[in-house]
Amino acid sequence: MIKIKKSFKSALAVSMGVLLVLGMGLGLAQGGPPAGRGAGYAASGGQISEEAKQALLEALTGPEGEYAAYAMYDAVIKKYGEVEPYVSIRRAEANHIAALQHQLDSYGIEYPKENPYVGKVSAPDSLEEAAAAWAEGEIANVEMYDRLLAKVADYPNLVRVFENLRSASLNQHLPIFKAAAENGGSLTLAQMQELGVAHGHGGPPSNR
Repeated sequence: MIKIKKSFKSALAVSMGVLLVLGMGLGLAQGGPPAGRGAGYAASGGQISEEAKQALLEALTGPEGEYAAYAMYDAVIKKYGEVEPYVSIRRAEANHIAALQHQLDSYGIEYPKENPYVGKVSAPDSLEEAAAAWAEGEIANVEMYDRLLAKVADYPNLVRVFENLRSASLNQHLPIFKAAAENGGSLTLAQMQELGVAHGHGGPPSNR
């Protein structure tokens, strides 16, 4: 498992260089007045702290964030085909990305619209290894939200979104990948349904 965890981390090494460059212009971006005043903007009176802004950006673009998770599952699908649970959870990650982008847009915060990780990470050598590695990735994602929640404590809308995304990783994605790892790396649709994942959603949608 230690080897797998290191593999998961090293898979992001190339992409980290991309994000460091992006961070020069985007990570410290001053969020001006948003084009559309969304729920987040209204809830905070149109203001957001630098700390909360950085937390939002990290949740989307950080190495344990939603862009990175989507790219990991996408890499598995490109290598092994439309196999579960990767297809369903990639779809769920797209919803998670949209939830964070909605908040960033509502505050007028700039961020990379294209996922900088896609195409820059490689799938493991087997589906079984992939399932175990991505279980480690979901644990890292939960730990990220545990840390970031304190930074957005003054913004109920962001707390709600972060808690929903954390819950999806902990209570939906992690058990699914653990089950897949014990089943040779993949799951059938029937097994997915037994785990409460019907119609490929990978968990309940996150509130925006």
